[in-house]
Order: sequence, then C-alpha cells, then structure tokens
Amino acid sequence: MNFGYFCNTTNWNKKSYTQLLEEAREIAIYCDLNNWNSIWFTEHHFNHEGMEVCTNPLMMCTDAAARTNQIRLGQACNVITFHNPIRLAEDIATLDQMSKGRVEVGIGRGVYGREAVHMNKEADLKDQAKNFRLFSETLEIMKKAWTEDFFSHKGEFYNYPSDNFVWQHDMSPPIDGVVEETTNVLKKISVLPKPYQQPHPPISQVVDGERSIQWAAENGIKTIMWIPTVKALKKRFEIYRDAKSKTENRDVPLGEGISLVRDMFVAETMEEAKKMAGEHIVNYMRWVCHWRGLGNHMDPDEKLPETKNKLDLLNYEFLHGRNLLFGTPDYVVSKIKELQQELNLQNLQVWSNFPGVKHEDSMRSIKLFTEEVMPKINALDANIQRAS
Repeated sequence: MNFGYFCNTTNWNKKSYTQLLEEAREIAIYCDLNNWNSIWFTEHHFNHEGMEVCTNPLMMCTDAAARTNQIRLGQACNVITFHNPIRLAEDIATLDQMSKGRVEVGIGRGVYGREAVHMNKEADLKDQAKNFRLFSETLEIMKKAWTEDFFSHKGEFYNYPSDNFVWQHDMSPPIDGVVEETTNVLKKISVLPKPYQQPHPPISQVVDGERSIQWAAENGIKTIMWIPTVKALKKRFEIYRDAKSKTENRDVPLGEGISLVRDMFVAETMEEAKKMAGEHIVNYMRWVCHWRGLGNHMDPDEKLPETKNKLDLLNYEFLHGRNLLFGTPDYVVSKIKELQQELNLQNLQVWSNFPGVKHEDSMRSIKLFTEEVMPKINALDANIQRAS
C-alpha cells in the first residue's frame, strides 16, 4: 500500500503563519525520511476562521521539495477553476523539473462559494454546469501546454493565441504554422517548461458525486475520495472501475486509480485518541457538514432518527466507526485491513493535524502510525504477494 500524508494546514488557535510553515515542514521532512510515498497540500482562501489556511499548495510543495529527497509532492487539490490555465501549467511543470519528477497533480472544481466567486466570477458555484465547463476547458489547456510543442485553443472561456496578435522579431525566426507568413499573425504559442515526467505528471481529481467519478475514469484521471463509509465507498469504487474498464477496454481491478483520505489519530489507548483529538475532528466536521449535512457519513439506504437540527447526531461516537482511523495501532491496522479487503484499497492518505490539535500530539500520532501501523500493513501486503 502507498501511504500519503494529507497536510490540510489549519489555524484554529491563531498561531503565527511562520509557525504553521515550520510545523508543515517538520511533517514533510519526517515523512520523507521514513518512507512515506507522498505528502499532499490543500488550497483554500478567505478562511479567517482558521479551519483551512493553506492558500497555495504548489508553493508548499516547492518548499517541501527543497527539504526532501524522495517523497512525492501532491496537491489535494489545485482548484483549477480559480487559475489561469497557462500560468498553472507553467508552475506545475516548473515544480516537476525542480523536484526531478516528484509531482502528483491534484485538481478540483471547488466547494466553497465564498472562495469561488471571489477568485474567479466564472467559477461561481451557483452555476454548476458553467463551473464544470470552465473546469474541463482549463484542464484541456493545461494538457495541451504540457504535451504540445506549439498549440492553439479556441474555447468558451479562453482563446490562445489572442485573436489577431501580430508577432515579428528579428531574433525569432519563422516556424511553419506558428506565425502567418504574410501577416505575421500568431497562430500558435509554446509554453515552457515542459514537465520532467512525460507526457505530464499523474493527475488525480478530488471527487464525491457519481457523475464526477465516472467522468474522471472516462478521461484517464485518477481520483481522490474522502469521508464516506466503506459500504458507501464500495459503490463509488465500482462506478470508477466499471467506467475505466469500458473506456480502456480491459478488466480494471477494483481500487486501481483511487486514493482514499481518512482522518487518523493513533494513540496508546482508544481513550487517549478520543481525548487528544476527538473533540477537534468533530469540530472540523461541523464546519464541513454545515452545508452537506450528514449524508456523506451514512451507509446506503441508512435511515437516521429525526432531530430538531441537522447536525444534532454529529458527535465522536457517530463518526468513529464510520470513517475515523482513531485509536490504538492495532485498531487502526484492523480498519485499514477492512479497507483493503472490501475495496482493494491501494493508496491511503491520512490526516492528523486537525484544527485545534497540538502539533506535538499530531507528530506523536504520525510517528506511531509510521512505526506501528505501516510495518504491519506492509508485512501483510508482502505475504499476499508471496502467496499469489
């Protein structure tokens, strides 16, 4: 199994940003030195509350790249609807060159209206159809920028090159098809650098709904999922497998191309895990579920008792058995084994530095996971491979 750390930087306790960066660096360096496969940074904006305060995952990845040697550098995600596609393609390719091919490109459409409408009015989440068209076109341009020496694009949101732009320079010799011979109108542009990984770094989309899962599979994009129970995830995994199998005309194994994020806190006892981090993960889920309700935490066809308010049932006991890797090393190992057995899970990202959790407590949890969980899962994987 590939283990990644999901570093969703938060600041509920209002630390200095310098301290937050130092804490993120400590996590990245530790994971790199202890054979984690990847680390993932998030993108959120305007979050004065402190629940999510990492605005630029690419800069965080660049900082980590300079301090690490082997760990892969992911974004979960770049909200590509917020960005100019050419500039984003350049930045990602530059990081891939700097890190000698360690980039994992994460993409998404955005989930918070406060962010979307202020970062790019065209990305307003009130118009989901338009937001998706912007997302799709942005990704199309990024791929062109990475894979074509010279390209053009005419779309709903972007035109490259700009219409009727004249380019003539004595040190820029004409190239057939790039500049119109008689008028010097630019017909194609070239984006540099190209990525270190060819044709481009792996791309994963953060997905939730069934349509997004199917679209990612049909377009050769890996996926990142979060929150749902094992039973609810099973259907999502099957949708991805079936669509990918049909698109690629092969039998795709369940779990291929999917990464799952799980909230994790390992401690010496079950009670200690709850005491040190239970309140904090519940508080964070109140933030997430304010809009979504509890639907993402439910099994298929599950019925919850009616309550006065939609989050009255949200507490540690409600969450724990559904989707938390909270407890002793042995308990967490058992829950990961369940994910492997039911979903053939191959890529797991875990998060422990929740809003309000002390950094030293989070680091202790990460170290326990590294020393007492990962070896047991790796040993199990090795036994399975030998048996097969």
